[in-house]
Amino acid sequence: MKGDRVEIVVDAGDTTRTYEVTASRAGRRVESAVRRGVVEVSEVTRTGTPVRTARFMANRVLALVEHPVPREDSSEKPVWTGHPFREDPET
Repeated sequence: MKGDRVEIVVDAGDTTRTYEVTASRAGRRVESAVRRGVVEVSEVTRTGTPVRTARFMANRVLALVEHPVPREDSSEKPVWTGHPFREDPET
């Protein structure tokens, strides 16, 4: 979802570096995967096509932090309390 981001902290020898991958447009999301010693973070479209990808060696990654956009909780939505269909109006 637009605004979701993943922050990657990498050991760069004598210091650390921080990278961010963000879902920049509506309908896009950020996915992360660890495969064969490589951490891969991608911004993908609704159909799953990668738009941009960041790859890091897994033994150099210190932290992988996901920052989701706060979403509206379904329990906070107002509940409809009207009358059901075919109710006798006299009661």
